[in-house]
Amino acid sequence: MLAELVEGMDSIVHRLEEADELAEMAADEEDSDVLTDMAAELESIESHLKSLEFQRMFSNELDPQNAYVDIQFGEGGTESQDWSNMLLRMYLQWCEKRGFKATIVELSEGDVAGIRSSTILVVGAHAFGWLRTEAGVHRLVRNSPFDSNHRRHTSFASVYVYAEIDEDVEVEIDPSDVRTDTYRASGAGGQHVNQTDSAVRLTHLPTSTVVQCQSERSQHKNRAQAWKQLRAKLHSLALEEKQGEKQAIEDSKPNIGFGSQIRSYVLDQSRVKDHRTGMERGDPNRVLDGDITSFMEASLIAGI
Repeated sequence: MLAELVEGMDSIVHRLEEADELAEMAADEEDSDVLTDMAAELESIESHLKSLEFQRMFSNELDPQNAYVDIQFGEGGTESQDWSNMLLRMYLQWCEKRGFKATIVELSEGDVAGIRSSTILVVGAHAFGWLRTEAGVHRLVRNSPFDSNHRRHTSFASVYVYAEIDEDVEVEIDPSDVRTDTYRASGAGGQHVNQTDSAVRLTHLPTSTVVQCQSERSQHKNRAQAWKQLRAKLHSLALEEKQGEKQAIEDSKPNIGFGSQIRSYVLDQSRVKDHRTGMERGDPNRVLDGDITSFMEASLIAGI
């Protein structure tokens, strides 16, 4: 990948040098045809440069893969559960805007409103590459609709993103290390799902990694999908551990609360700020409607 990028940049530099020489000649000879050709060449160079930038952003070997997005409520009680549901909607809207297919494979409803957790499978070109920088704690500040006095509340939710992996990727899992629980699904799935113990939860005991699936009416299909999720998640955690990253396993993640957020959504000030890149926008409603590509691009360009 690095060699291709260097070769591409060398090519662009060479083409720009040639274009500069032609510009001088065209100016001396007042040749408008050459200037027209140069404009087309510069457009071509710009297109090539954008292509190289795209390749540089998506340098992770798993970037082309589909992605799982886990959303988990944090500090804030009902507020946090409602915020988790708002994030779920935001990512579903983003997927729709990009033409990606998004399937809710697990959804646990909140105690009063919103959700406690959810997992989405996102299918599309470079889905993991786009979404991986969204991993972290997201903070919401607003005047609460659940507070009779409409006081200002702060709530948190975490997002964890991992790549779907191919069947031929080796991931060693001892079946005796995995506890299987079945339960009645809530939320997505329809009335039939809610009447049977079709939902499946797998817990990998050595790492405390939990995955759940309830998107199918068949317990057998949900079990198969849950195992795919578990393989993908353990593979992701193993890569992070190998690379020395600290976001290793579920029970060692940062506290989903103050001081750990990657992005803040302050609705009463009409402000959304990414604390890693410094990017700030003043249109939180558009952001919550799924217009988040600019935040992703800024993070990718920054190498996050």
